[in-house]
Amino acid sequence: MILSAIVFLPIVFALILTVWPKENTIRPLALGFSLVEFFLSLSLLQRFDPSTAALQMVEKSMWIPRFGIQYYLGVDGISLWLVLLTTFLTPIIILGSWKSIETRLKGFHVAMFILQTAMLGTFLALDAVFFYVFWELSLIPMYFIVGIWGGANRIYATIKFFIYTMFGSLLMLVAIIYMMYLTQEATGTMSASILDFYKLKIPFVGHDIFSLQTMLFFAFALAFAIKVPLFPVHTWLPDAHVEAPTPGSVILAGVMLKMGTYCYLRWIIPLFPEAAEYWAWIFLVLGTVGIIYGALVAMVQPDIKKLVAYSSVSHMGYIIIGMFVFNQYGITGGLLQMLNHGISTGALFLLIGMIYERTHSREISKYGGLAAVAPIYSILFFIITLSSIAVPLTNGFVGEFLILLGVFKAYPIYAYFAVSGVVLGAVYMLWMFKRVFFGEPGELFKDEHHPVSDLSLREIAVMVPLVIMVFWMGLFPNHFMDYSKASIDHLVKNRTNYNLTQTQNTNENAQARWQGEEK
Repeated sequence: MILSAIVFLPIVFALILTVWPKENTIRPLALGFSLVEFFLSLSLLQRFDPSTAALQMVEKSMWIPRFGIQYYLGVDGISLWLVLLTTFLTPIIILGSWKSIETRLKGFHVAMFILQTAMLGTFLALDAVFFYVFWELSLIPMYFIVGIWGGANRIYATIKFFIYTMFGSLLMLVAIIYMMYLTQEATGTMSASILDFYKLKIPFVGHDIFSLQTMLFFAFALAFAIKVPLFPVHTWLPDAHVEAPTPGSVILAGVMLKMGTYCYLRWIIPLFPEAAEYWAWIFLVLGTVGIIYGALVAMVQPDIKKLVAYSSVSHMGYIIIGMFVFNQYGITGGLLQMLNHGISTGALFLLIGMIYERTHSREISKYGGLAAVAPIYSILFFIITLSSIAVPLTNGFVGEFLILLGVFKAYPIYAYFAVSGVVLGAVYMLWMFKRVFFGEPGELFKDEHHPVSDLSLREIAVMVPLVIMVFWMGLFPNHFMDYSKASIDHLVKNRTNYNLTQTQNTNENAQARWQGEEK
């Protein structure tokens, strides 16, 4: 029942907060709840057996028998770290929102915990309808987080975000229903289990856009591409980031975008292997264009938050091209880069939020000389900048290196263009850093009574775990990759005939392994 507890405990926390009578204790109570969830999720590492690609800790029960819809949860090497990323970032976001969210505290934290359940369910659900419920549920709390606590144009950004993602989701729903009927034709029993979907032999005809596998492939792929977001369906993201409050930007960049990239590995590549291989060139082209386009547009942004938003478009392009070369290097780098991006870009949005609370401005031209005013802030921002531009010894380097290695091994021409994104990323991030932190004091600091002070102990506490992760993942990447190796190897080797099994007595086996290692 450990997975059920991890997924639904945040809902319990949300219900408790809803009826909690003391408004002034909402923040510490929510922080405590989020830490309980995080430490509970750490138990997955003890229970998880990295030597197998099979689904582990599976919980399965019939939900709607008539349509073969099940309550079905399980974890493997592909989803494990994304679950932990979600639970790791949540307490950091809550602690970081101490000053940025000042109204309707109860509603905000309730929305955060509902969103956490939706994201965790998306990563762990193994029934298509069950998965779709969590996928759609994530839109509702995010809609309110941006729409209530966002900036001046929050309504426009919220509606745009909702329309884009809902359009893609409806296409996916049609495809899910059709595949449920396909399982009935193949086996005589309707099922929404992704394991039953893997067993389907869906017809594919090359050069035919109306081939059944191709149509189903694009129905799913478009929904996930919008969530990533992949160029050219990315335009909702900069608006959502700029208008979202700091916690909303962090959870959006840190976890919600990864829902889209994760689903390419869980759904697209194994379900539609022939279509994925045949149409991979589209995603390689769009991913490469997104890398360069996102970097170039970021370079000319006057708003520091919008600059980081466009950098996300560029970084997510790397993940896409890594996955669509179908080799161990590319997919391992893509999965690792999902974690890296969640850490580094989430940290950037937190840092931007911290300075915005003091100056109420995100215009780069108004800054300058900040290093002399806030040295601790400047050092932390520089470390995260190095992570974002993939400097060796930081987490970003390992992921991008593996992705480029995998792409070069499969399609060198795309690697030649994609590597330019590394250079452009360094240009826009370091140029921004120079203008904000060095040079003559900007408009905000000319007055001796400027509003900027260095970071408080609370803000340092927010950043320390993220900085630790930057160097831990950069210096010891195998601590993370080893848990995913078996699942990725299984996906690469069996992509055209993919299937997953379920382990028996998973908890006992994993605990015995840990006890043996301790001895």
